[in-house]
Amino acid sequence: MRQIDISKVAKLPTHYGTFNIQAFKEADKEHLVIFTNELSENPIVRVHSECLTGDALGSKKCDCGEQLAFAQKLIAQQNGMIIYLRQEGRNIGLLGKVNAYALQDKGFDTVEANHQLGFRADERSYEMVEYILDYFGIKKIQLLTNNPTKIESLKNIEITKRIPIIMDSNPYNKDYLQVKKEQMGHLL
Repeated sequence: MRQIDISKVAKLPTHYGTFNIQAFKEADKEHLVIFTNELSENPIVRVHSECLTGDALGSKKCDCGEQLAFAQKLIAQQNGMIIYLRQEGRNIGLLGKVNAYALQDKGFDTVEANHQLGFRADERSYEMVEYILDYFGIKKIQLLTNNPTKIESLKNIEITKRIPIIMDSNPYNKDYLQVKKEQMGHLL
């Protein structure tokens, strides 16, 4: 049986509205959930993996920060939740991610860079998502994603609708998005 510590619920005022926030700690990872006061029985849910460079530093190498902002705006308007998983750099950590960036600077794409460092293209897992949704009593969701792996991984949750989350590319992430589409099967 896994040991999960769960925080109290607190308010989180943001640029997009005021949400509730709650932390879920498993072993050495602490995940966050932000959610609106009203959750339908089929809420909009964004499963977002941590991306310090995109989410906090505004990196243009990815579309993560823009996706997170889009999800916050949508959920503030239509109710739902964001499950923020602490899986930096597709779960290779900051050190691995920065080393992958250095390889990308030398011409490797995002998948090749991970392979050069001894990682799979994507090391993330989504078991915690089902735990969190079960904790909230949610059995079906409208999933805000382009990633088919997220869809496939939620075996005990009914996905009633996939909501695409498409961001414009820029000169720094155009090739990255193309690799996500062509090599990783993202629905872009």
